[in-house]
Amino acid sequence: MLFFDNNDTLSAIHQQAVSLTISKDFAEQRNGKVNLVDFQGSEQENRRRELLSVELKAQQEKIVAAHGEEHFKKQVMATFFAQVNKKVNEEFDNKAYLYNRVLNIEEAAPMILELLSLRATSINKIKPLATSLPWLATDLLSLVNKPQYRKRADVQVNDAKLALSYIGIDNLKLVMPTFILKHWLPANTAPFGLMKRKLWNDSLSVALASSALAENAGINRYTAFTTGMLSNIGKLAVTRCFISTYTRMYKQELREAFNAKDKRLHNILSKIKNPPELLLEQLILRSSQLSAELIELMNFDRLTITEPMFDLAYADSLDNMCPIAQIVTKAKAYVCYRSLAKDNLITEDEKATLFEAANLSQSEISLLNKSDIDHIKLKFN
Repeated sequence: MLFFDNNDTLSAIHQQAVSLTISKDFAEQRNGKVNLVDFQGSEQENRRRELLSVELKAQQEKIVAAHGEEHFKKQVMATFFAQVNKKVNEEFDNKAYLYNRVLNIEEAAPMILELLSLRATSINKIKPLATSLPWLATDLLSLVNKPQYRKRADVQVNDAKLALSYIGIDNLKLVMPTFILKHWLPANTAPFGLMKRKLWNDSLSVALASSALAENAGINRYTAFTTGMLSNIGKLAVTRCFISTYTRMYKQELREAFNAKDKRLHNILSKIKNPPELLLEQLILRSSQLSAELIELMNFDRLTITEPMFDLAYADSLDNMCPIAQIVTKAKAYVCYRSLAKDNLITEDEKATLFEAANLSQSEISLLNKSDIDHIKLKFN
């Protein structure tokens, strides 16, 4: 988001919040002081690292003899990490691959979101789409059979179409964006064990905060909620793609070293850990732009979230954003502060700078302070 990037203080706060999403230990180690450029490196340096992959085998013994094992280890790591970055950059340039293969977005999902934005929509229009997605049907049945939502404790709903009727249109405007984004979460974020849950919590909180601010401003709540929820879709794509690519390439490097009987190289590779710095770099550089581009591929006509997504990615100030994007930016700023404050990773001066830049009024802050932005509240008759 250019909103964060064009100010050193905001950029540091944003990077720290994303670091916290990856790992609390990582965020604490950075302590809000490391700038992205510290580990991103110049294009010239990245090209140099790529060349090392070609020369490394021939130079292995010479490097060890001249500079010792530690120097060789650093060269191996630098080369491998450069190869990973090159590969994921190629994958991120292929939006259709991310949309269809990495996130596996079925056509019915955006169609459901679109239908819910129409005044003349009905449960009957949504039923065939929802039941065409087995995972969604399962989630809907699980929801209506929770004790707090069951009309009779001794009766369970076993038909997804009946579950949709029971939930109702108003509740579905909260449920559908929630279930759909949840389905796109990474299945596994190891070695960053809590990252999946943090991505989910952040998405939900931004969506609920956006909804609360939109209602207060007289703006469509469903549009604000859905924009807030899907604004993290780029983070999901980056995380899924980076972790799966890194793991695949790492296993391949290990296997090749083993097959080549290169014990020294195999021993070094076996000690390499997936560095959070590489993932942070990709999340900062890619996620907001990817969110906009992936939403554009959904071809929404009546659900007006594409323009706000592009504003979130490319507008450098609130004045240059449409009203929905302004609302979501405020929500993101508040959730960013709240996450960092929980772990004492933001100062009062940084908080003031963040809220001032997001143009969060005292009344809006008070509203969000007293709002539950961690849990969806459904209303059943």
